[in-house]
Amino acid sequence: MADQVKSGTVHGARAEESEHHTKGSVVEPMEALLTPGKHVPFHGRPVSWVAVVIIILGFLVGGIGLIVGPTWWVVWTGGAVAALGAILALATGIVNDWY
Repeated sequence: MADQVKSGTVHGARAEESEHHTKGSVVEPMEALLTPGKHVPFHGRPVSWVAVVIIILGFLVGGIGLIVGPTWWVVWTGGAVAALGAILALATGIVNDWY
């Protein structure tokens, strides 16, 4: 289970004094929230970013098709490209990339 914020980090809340003493000084509640922890940044897998780019390109093609006409075959082609990107995203488990 992930580390959760303790009750002493909320402004005005009381907590045990042992948690907030650092060499004789009291840690401010906001300082406790802003202190960086041991968090490793994770920006997703490359295959997930490829799927996202395919989806965005599909929306762009479909939007351009609406603007220049509307040219319906371009709109539907963009929709098909976006749908293929969504299928790729689900097939590769893109929702598991969120920490």
